[in-house]
Amino acid sequence: MSDNKISQNLISSLIKKNAKVLDVGCGDGSLLVFLENEKKINGHGLEISHEGVKTCLSKGLSVLQGNADIDLTNFPKKSFDYVILSRTLQATHKPKEVLKEMLRIGKKCIVSIPNFAHWKCRLDLLLKGEMPMTKTLSEPWYQTPNIHLCTIKDFITICNSLNISIDEAFRISESGSIKSIKKPESFYNNLFSVEGIFVISQKI
Repeated sequence: MSDNKISQNLISSLIKKNAKVLDVGCGDGSLLVFLENEKKINGHGLEISHEGVKTCLSKGLSVLQGNADIDLTNFPKKSFDYVILSRTLQATHKPKEVLKEMLRIGKKCIVSIPNFAHWKCRLDLLLKGEMPMTKTLSEPWYQTPNIHLCTIKDFITICNSLNISIDEAFRISESGSIKSIKKPESFYNNLFSVEGIFVISQKI
């Protein structure tokens, strides 16, 4: 099973049927199509690239062209059951503000991040002296849209700083195995995970 499929299946398992969902940075709409088929969601998307929007519209998806750093402010408060940000946070200019806006417009948010602290990333930096490339960080440094790479530990730290509740957390290994993150402070979360997936909500 491909990495994207593993991630899609996990995200799908976290979403209730018939939910209203916004996928921020939805790309070609693959996740929205998957969720519409699997969970019968009322799906909407926000995508920055013209080509991505064009592809989504050709699939019959409800997608607007927009920038997560700017355009989330246009959505009303708590207008979605779930807001998804899949492998996109590291490409935003203002990650903190994006998380705040997601939690303003969504009752719950699902965020997945490529983990820059995976052991292969560390080894590439140590032995090769080069920016690492992995399954979830597949582009060379001069082509990648990523500007704020982070680790699972970093994401947990930013949530704590923003008074965000991590309701559920999972880590995906290079082999595709999924494990629940029960001890956020564990060294193994960072070392052996290529991706982290979090369900978050605003603490009251």
